[in-house]
Amino acid sequence: MIDQGYVQLMARYNAWQNNQLMSIFDAMTTDELLLDRGAFFGSVLATVNHLVWGDMLWMNRFDPQMPEAPVCADGGCTLFANAAAWGAQRSVVDAQISQWASKVTAADLQGDLTMQLRMTGETMVRPVADCVTGVFNHQTHHRGQVHAMITAAGYDAPVTDLILMPEE
Repeated sequence: MIDQGYVQLMARYNAWQNNQLMSIFDAMTTDELLLDRGAFFGSVLATVNHLVWGDMLWMNRFDPQMPEAPVCADGGCTLFANAAAWGAQRSVVDAQISQWASKVTAADLQGDLTMQLRMTGETMVRPVADCVTGVFNHQTHHRGQVHAMITAAGYDAPVTDLILMPEE
């Protein structure tokens, strides 16, 4: 279904998208970032906080040497109160994702992943490839919400088309 090249491409896309958001967030006030705009997690900052949390959770599942995500009952943790704090941690997590992606092998993408769900405590088993694909889909889904929120706030949203991503 997926291979090492896909994982590396999606890791690079993720970092590119997050870097573009950082420059937009620098232009926004904290009040604008915290305003409830009707998205699932409410505000721009709450949504990107959720993404950092989710990425940390999944990276630790894929590689237990990666730092664990903070305990958060509903995935809506407020990890960072402003754009600067979010951006600093986002860069760290994106580097961890890229590092993991650079080392992932075809064998790593085979078989099942057994995990305990944080929200329910139940144990779930799913194909690793489905989980990896799900992580990148999750990032794109919520960044789409952020895109809509920053556009509605009157800011120019970044380019999101994968084919327009600059070469390395």
